Amino acid sequence: MSEIIKLTEAAALQIKDMMKHNGEEDAYFRFSINGGGCSGLSYGMSLDHEKVESDHFFVAHDIPVVVDEESAPIVTGTVIDYKQSMMGGGFTIENPNALVSCGCGSSFRTAKVEGTPEKC
Repeated sequence: MSEIIKLTEAAALQIKDMMKHNGEEDAYFRFSINGGGCSGLSYGMSLDHEKVESDHFFVAHDIPVVVDEESAPIVTGTVIDYKQSMMGGGFTIENPNALVSCGCGSSFRTAKVEGTPEKC
């Protein structure tokens, strides 16, 4: 199956480090969408040991990635990067489907999916 999201090399290295640090080298990297946040939808990233039949599965930079069927159309084309600065590091997410996003960049909505916005 083709890649739904793209992990940059920096993001992949950080995910691999997290997997190793947590003793989860055999886990999947799960990327998902949840309701909530200022704009209605928020991103979820986790290490998961289960993959269901409806999950979209692919391997990026030797990392097994799963995206649930409901999240897939909302995140297709998304690029996940990891940036380091003097203030620390963190993942950045660029979703071409997001029409509106909050100031922190972790909440968004699309033309077809609004989610459930919360007060900031």
